[in-house]
Amino acid sequence: MALASNFDRVIWVVLDGVGAGELPDASAYGDSGANTLGNLARVFKQKHREIALPHLAELGLGNITPIEGVPAQSTGQGHGAWGRAKELSQGKDTTSGHWEMAGLVVEKAFPTYTDGFSQEVIDRWCRENNLPGVLGNKSASGTEIIAELGDEHIRTGKPILYTSADSVWQVAAHEEAFGLQRLYDICKSARKLCDELQVGRVIARPFIGNPAQGKPYTRTYNRKDYAQLPFAKTILDELTEKGIATLGIGKISNIYAGRGVQENIDTKGNADGIRVLIETIQERQVATGSKKLLVFCNLIDFDMLYGHRRDVPGFAHSLEEFDRALPQILGAMTERDLLILASDHGNDPTFKGTDHTREYIPLLAYTPAQKKTGTVSIGTRESFADVGATVAHALIGTEPESSLAGQSFLAEIL
Repeated sequence: MALASNFDRVIWVVLDGVGAGELPDASAYGDSGANTLGNLARVFKQKHREIALPHLAELGLGNITPIEGVPAQSTGQGHGAWGRAKELSQGKDTTSGHWEMAGLVVEKAFPTYTDGFSQEVIDRWCRENNLPGVLGNKSASGTEIIAELGDEHIRTGKPILYTSADSVWQVAAHEEAFGLQRLYDICKSARKLCDELQVGRVIARPFIGNPAQGKPYTRTYNRKDYAQLPFAKTILDELTEKGIATLGIGKISNIYAGRGVQENIDTKGNADGIRVLIETIQERQVATGSKKLLVFCNLIDFDMLYGHRRDVPGFAHSLEEFDRALPQILGAMTERDLLILASDHGNDPTFKGTDHTREYIPLLAYTPAQKKTGTVSIGTRESFADVGATVAHALIGTEPESSLAGQSFLAEIL
C-alpha cells in the first residue's frame, strides 16, 4: 500500500457547478430544494431517458445523493472513495468555493451589486479607458444581454457591463468590432476598481456573430477571469514552497490570480479540457525520485453553458461525456497517483433563476494503491478545505500548515 509521501501526482478535477444536495443553510440563500445531481437526473428521465454515468457510479457517485439511473454501490462493489463536503465560506461563488478547497475559508461573503454599479465608478472606468459609456449596468443573463444589447454595442462602441447574484463585474464585447485585446485591457483596469469594491471577479465575456447575416451572437471560449488575490497563502503556495510543481488546466490560474499556479493551460470548454487532462496524465509521467506534480483542472461547461442557462439535457450530456472519458483517465494512473473529483458550488439546472445554488459538493477519489475491495465512504466532510488538505498530505507527506483549514481524508482512502 502506498504511503502518503510516496505519491508523485495528484490529479484534482473540479466539476464546476455540480452540486450534491442543499446545505443546511440553503434556505438563507433561497435555495431550499436545490440538488444539482438529483434533480437533474429526475427531470432528464422524465423528459428524455435515464442518465448514463456507469463509471462515476463505480466510484460511488450514487451513494452521495439519490440519483435516478445511478445506483448506489453495495459493500464490496465498485472502487475508490465517495463522500460530500459542506461549505464553511459565506456565499456560493466560484472564487470562495475554490479558495476554500485550497484552505482559505471566506468568512465574509464577497459583496454583490445586483442593482448595478454606481455612476461615479462607471464614469471613472470610462475616463481611464477612453470609453464612450457603457450599456446595461444591471443583473442579467449573459446570453440574454448580448442578444438585447449586441447591436447597440457594435453601433456605439460601448461595452456591455452586467452582473448577477454572484460578486462579479462582467464585460461583454464583440471580438471583432470591439477587439479581444481591448476587452482584456479594460477588464484589467476594472480589476483595480473592483479591488476597492471587494468584487470577487472581473470577467471578460467576448462574443461573435452578425444577426443581420443570420449569425446570432454567441459567446466564445476566449473568456478571461480576473480574480482578487487570495487574502492569505493557500495549499498551492505551500506546494510551490515545497518544490512541488503545480499545473492548472482551464481557469485555475485566473481564480487564484496566478498565485501558486506555476503553469496553466487555457482550454476551450470541457471536451478540450478533458483532452488536455488525459494527454497530461499520459505524457507527464513523474518518475520515482523526480519532482512531484499537482494537475489541477476545472471543467467549466457544466456551470457556464448548462447550469446558468437551465439546460437540463445539455448538463446531462456533459456529465455523460466526462463519464465516458473516466476509464481513460483511470487507466493512465499508477499506484503513485491520486485522483480527486470535487466541485465548487451547485448550479441546479432545474431550479428557479439562473444563479448558483448553495449545496454540498460531491467528493470522489481513486488510486490504484487502494487495496480494499469495493468503495470506501469518507462521509460528510465539515469543509471543502478537506480536499486541499488531502492534496497536500498526498504530495508533501503531512497535512498542511495550521493556518490553513481542512483535514485530510487520505488515510481513509488507503
